[in-house]
Amino acid sequence: MPHRRHFLRSAGLAAAGLFGTVFQPAWSRGLQRALRDAEGVAPGDLAAEEEFWYYIQQAFTGTPGLINFNNGGVSPAPRVVAEAMKSNYDFSNGAPSFNMWRILDQGREPLRRSLAAFGGCNPNELALNRNATEGLDTVIFGLPLSAGDEVVLCRQDYNHVVFSWQQRAARDGIRINWVDLQLPSEDEHYLVQQYVNAFTPRTKAVTITHMINWNGQLLPVRAIADEARKRGIAVLVDGAHSFAQLDFRIPDLGADYFATSLHKWTYAPIGTGALWVRPEKIAALWPLHGAEKFSVDDIRKFEHLGTRPFYIEQATHKAVEFNEGIGLKRKQERLYYLKNYWMERVKDLPGVRLSTPFAPKWSGAIGMISFEGKKPNELDSYLYANYKIHCTTIDWNGVRGVRITPNVYTTLKQLDLLVDGIRRYAGKS
Repeated sequence: MPHRRHFLRSAGLAAAGLFGTVFQPAWSRGLQRALRDAEGVAPGDLAAEEEFWYYIQQAFTGTPGLINFNNGGVSPAPRVVAEAMKSNYDFSNGAPSFNMWRILDQGREPLRRSLAAFGGCNPNELALNRNATEGLDTVIFGLPLSAGDEVVLCRQDYNHVVFSWQQRAARDGIRINWVDLQLPSEDEHYLVQQYVNAFTPRTKAVTITHMINWNGQLLPVRAIADEARKRGIAVLVDGAHSFAQLDFRIPDLGADYFATSLHKWTYAPIGTGALWVRPEKIAALWPLHGAEKFSVDDIRKFEHLGTRPFYIEQATHKAVEFNEGIGLKRKQERLYYLKNYWMERVKDLPGVRLSTPFAPKWSGAIGMISFEGKKPNELDSYLYANYKIHCTTIDWNGVRGVRITPNVYTTLKQLDLLVDGIRRYAGKS
């Protein structure tokens, strides 16, 4: 069997070399070989193998002269996804009403099945929409709540989640009970207890951010969700940054509702998202946009968006395939490795503060740095002016610093430049 396997593998590589020169670009052939050679290598061991990740990096185009460390905002799509989107647009534009509604729209159910398999859930639990905010708003404004009901929210949640809940509270007379976390933290008991302390007999729902977008802090979602559901509290999880960055199945979180953006770590085109709803919760949840049958238990009632960009949505197929090719566990290990790579090299600088945990249980790709007595935008501006490094400044409810988010296409040479820039800034300061 080992000899036969080696023969088949060699034959496959030969075929790729013979036919790939005509049908595949060079980067694609290289990636195909790298993925085959990585079979059987533990994801943790592969995280630091630069030769393997070089071929992943070639799947992205990048912008010459700019080092992008703001992948936490939105990620570029790999070449195959961008090409699919462009091709779909050209096709759609030829005869929009026919090609969109009668042809591209027929790909929605296959996409739902593919994305559901990727997320470890049933297709009839997953709605396709445009971003995490739309999915979260569907739940925030669709839950049947009345005046006097209470919801639990964290001050470090995403700002638009906070704004939506505040609007719902002002409109309907519900009350927000606040959790205010001291971050970073690797203390599970502390993190869980802050939510439990906010629960009351009137609490009807809690929002939990799986990975806090500001500084990359992971929360123990399952432990908090278990405490909430024991009390009959509905659980809404903001998975904008956890989906396709971390290796997990959506139902395993113990939530009732889960929303994510696919244009972040799934690498789908900009303007794609998904909403998962526990089956027994679908019927009672009001759609954000009007639906003829608004009280049915069909997940599709949350997809009444009117005319939408079919060419974008259908390119998501390629993003799912790309992630499946890499493997989520490999990807998670690499992203964690990249974050710790730069943080370990600057953690002992005078005045530095790192607002992201080091441990893998509590962090992923996102890291945050600041300097005592300095405004975060000064470091941000210094890195761009001197190194053309693009990151972003955060100042939200006690989370303050420069957020740095590498990606699978990030090289160690780029991270070395980042470290050099931070060290020189520290010396200058």
